[in-house]
Amino acid sequence: MTEKVQGPASYFPSIEKKYGKPVSYWFDLLNAVSDKKHMEQVDWLKTEHGIGHGHANALVAVFRQQNGM
Repeated sequence: MTEKVQGPASYFPSIEKKYGKPVSYWFDLLNAVSDKKHMEQVDWLKTEHGIGHGHANALVAVFRQQNGM
């Protein structure tokens, strides 16, 4: 039985569908601003790449978790 994905990662299918890029693409971009705080990274995705707030927040949350931030 496959468990349903919960938390921020549950946004990933809709992020990939809406913006046409895999999550790994956004994580690669976030590497360029990894020195910034969480909300600074969220704001960067929103202003520089047109990502909606919820999607940007989900990407940043998982990115930071995977990178031990």
